[in-house]
Amino acid sequence: MDKLRRALSGNDQCDEESGIITQVMDQSSLSWSTRIKGFAICFIIGILCSILGSFAFFLNRGFAVFAVFYTIGNIVSMASTCFLMGPCSQLKKMFAATRVVATVLVFVAIGMTLFAALHLKNPGLALLFIIIQSLAMTWYSLSYIPYARDAVKKTVESCIT
Repeated sequence: MDKLRRALSGNDQCDEESGIITQVMDQSSLSWSTRIKGFAICFIIGILCSILGSFAFFLNRGFAVFAVFYTIGNIVSMASTCFLMGPCSQLKKMFAATRVVATVLVFVAIGMTLFAALHLKNPGLALLFIIIQSLAMTWYSLSYIPYARDAVKKTVESCIT
């Protein structure tokens, strides 16, 4: 509401001039500490789901259980960032031109992992899609770090040549 008042009165600052915390606080009614707590709890739940899936795999509870828990863990971890920037802003950033391919790859890998594990019941194919899912999540996460993708590309190129 304050942002609207500033804009209508002509006192609105440019987004580049205000800090990230100010921008985040203007977009939500949650306090910054609540956002951090929500992010941390959601992220930890995601990691715990992935770890539970790994335990299920090593305890011979079935590969499908592992694939489902691992995938749910990735989804919950990815959703945890909605607490930091809000769901609408998160979706806009996920489908921005710089990371749309990585985002689509993550979702396709998630879908194919679940399909291979639950419908096809093919552990080898599900494992392949889990590896692709992990690589896609890593590539997606690197898109939020300035120049990280370029550094990874150069490192891989130097290792290959």
